[in-house]
Amino acid sequence: MQSTRSRRKVAPAAADGGDSGDKLEQLLLSSAVCNGEDLGPFVRKAFASGRPETLLHHLRHFSRSKESEIEEVCKAHYQDFILAVDDLRSLLSDVDSLKSSLSDSNSRLQSVAGPLLSSLDSLVEAQNVSKNVDFALHSVTSCIKLMELCSRANHHLSNGSFYMALKCLDSIENEFLDKTPSSTLKKMLERKIPEMRSHIERKISKEFGDWLVEIRVVSRNLGQLAIGQASASRQREEDLRIKQRQAEEQSRLSLRDCVYALEEDEDEGGLGGDENDGYGNGLEDRFKQYYFENRKLQLTSDFQVSSMTPFLESHQTFFAQIAGFFIVEDRVLRTGGGLISKMEVENLWETAVSKMCSVLEDQFSRMQTANHLLLIKDYVSLLGVTLRRYGYPVDALLDVLSKHRDKYHELLLSDCRKQIAEALAADKFEQMLMKKEYEYSMNVLSFQIQTSDIIPAFPYVAPFSSTVPDCCRIVRSFIEDSVSFMSYGGQLDFYDVVKKYLDRLLSEALDGALLKLISSSVHGVSQAMQVAANMAVLERACDFFFRHAAQLSGIPLRMAERGRRQFPLNKARDAAEEMLSGMLKTKVDGFMTLIENVNWMADEPSQGGNEYVNEVIIYLETLVSTAQQILPSQVLKRVLQDVLSHISEKIVGALLGDSVKRFSVNAIMGIDIDIRLLESFADNLAPLFSEGDANQLKNALAESRQLINLLLSNHPENFLNPVIRERNYNALDYRKVVTISEKLRDPSDRLFGTFGTRGAKQNPKKKSLDALIKRLKDVS
Repeated sequence: MQSTRSRRKVAPAAADGGDSGDKLEQLLLSSAVCNGEDLGPFVRKAFASGRPETLLHHLRHFSRSKESEIEEVCKAHYQDFILAVDDLRSLLSDVDSLKSSLSDSNSRLQSVAGPLLSSLDSLVEAQNVSKNVDFALHSVTSCIKLMELCSRANHHLSNGSFYMALKCLDSIENEFLDKTPSSTLKKMLERKIPEMRSHIERKISKEFGDWLVEIRVVSRNLGQLAIGQASASRQREEDLRIKQRQAEEQSRLSLRDCVYALEEDEDEGGLGGDENDGYGNGLEDRFKQYYFENRKLQLTSDFQVSSMTPFLESHQTFFAQIAGFFIVEDRVLRTGGGLISKMEVENLWETAVSKMCSVLEDQFSRMQTANHLLLIKDYVSLLGVTLRRYGYPVDALLDVLSKHRDKYHELLLSDCRKQIAEALAADKFEQMLMKKEYEYSMNVLSFQIQTSDIIPAFPYVAPFSSTVPDCCRIVRSFIEDSVSFMSYGGQLDFYDVVKKYLDRLLSEALDGALLKLISSSVHGVSQAMQVAANMAVLERACDFFFRHAAQLSGIPLRMAERGRRQFPLNKARDAAEEMLSGMLKTKVDGFMTLIENVNWMADEPSQGGNEYVNEVIIYLETLVSTAQQILPSQVLKRVLQDVLSHISEKIVGALLGDSVKRFSVNAIMGIDIDIRLLESFADNLAPLFSEGDANQLKNALAESRQLINLLLSNHPENFLNPVIRERNYNALDYRKVVTISEKLRDPSDRLFGTFGTRGAKQNPKKKSLDALIKRLKDVS
């Protein structure tokens, strides 16, 4: 009651709103206490608001409410508690009975188990003794095996068999060290094994260092030997190819070399030791790394190109060193027990190829001599063949060679231009004299420019001058150098490339040089005739050049013949024949001036031909007797055909010119005789030419022959008939016919005019000719 009154004193009177707030706060506090929550916030709030009594009041109220609940619970369980106490008291009596029973049982058990325990102690003691004896025997056996391994390791170490010594040490560590019963022996081994390994590492490092020094020299010699063998193999192959060049289906074997390499076992063990042996694997890994790094440094050193020595002199050593390096690495890869991996070798090779390509690019860009490029290219191709046999890819190197193909040929063309110019400048335009058969073989047979398979008698005067075999040698050398550069360069079919540059050499260099020679250095008919004869021989030589290129390129001759083009020296040939024809025309023109002495109003036709034609025929016969010794029949035919055509033009031109005002039929009959003499000259050349060629020579006189035939025809009006004109007068220009026909004066006209018989009957031939002239004028 006292506490209740105190609480009522603490609680001040408040409005309804204040009572509601206290009730809510009391409810929240009760909930927090029931839930075991922290009451700190309530305490702080009470002191902060200056009302701790209110908080205390609420707590007391909560305590009183719980006391009544406790009291109710105790009243509800009082009877149960009394019953439990009774049960416990009865249980105590049962426990006492059980305790007495257990004591009796224990006494009986102790009396029975005593003897058994004594027997068991004896058995355990005996088992311990047996186990100790077995352990001692096992320890002795292990020590014996261990000592045998130690003795074997010492023996291998003293004999320098470091690999076997390491194998023994690995066995000691893996099989015995942790199982050694002797702590003294174990400590000794733990101290000595690292010392022995260190000793072996030092010895191996020294020997390996010596090997690294020695292997560089060995690698260079080995590379030179391998490349030399590749060169010898290539030469044997080349000799075989020469013997088989007559076979059409011959094929080049260069890059079809047998590529071989022993297959290494991917599962092959390492240098020694158990795979689970960490120290062994660590030592092996360190040695592999040491080997790889040192070899990589050596390869990097091999890449150095001396600036003091020209690359042309040092390139063989440079490439042989690299070749030997990778031949050694191939051997180590296949037999070294995993000392170096295939991927590491491939990485080294990629580095080497990149460096060699860079060096080649740099050196090729500086070179200005075709032969230097060829020498280096040839050695690089041998390097490729050598290393390809060991399975190394060399396509990148071959690509560099192919990339400089055009530069090489341009330099080669430049060299050949100079050589051709020198050869032509030394030509004396004289037929070449050969005194011995070997000279004939060297200058004629070797270029297949002979006209007969029969060996001539010696001394032999060739129809060509010395410039022909000289130029042939230059072209043949060009072909062989071109094929040599293209061969073994990664391209199996390169005839088209060789042919392209051969065409350029012939059509640009040689043809251009011959044109220059013809235009500047040829003086006189004899020199022009010699040049024309040379061109005919060079035409046969060009056939040989393309066959030779095809044979060296390894393609059937029929394929080369199928791709043949026109004669590549046709400009020079045409210029030579044109110059010869021009000189002969000039000579003929000197004789043709005698046509001015013809009596154009002759009363009788000349019977033996006019003076000019006799002089011309004498000159042409003399010319033919000389020309047939050196000029081929076709060349001579073309030249004579051009000269005869020119003579025909000169005859027509004389009748057409202003110097001839009038002419008579007798004068035309004399010209007819002149043309017949020229036609007879052409017929007499039939033994030199075929029948068709002789007819072509006569046809060269077609214009003058058809004009004379028309002027002497009884029916000149037939010229107006298209069919007859096409058959008999197709070479005539009607304008010339009109002009020349107007100059014809018939004897009957003069006779009638003399006697003043204007009303006499006109000559029907003259009448027909006048009608023709009138019609032609109408047409024009």
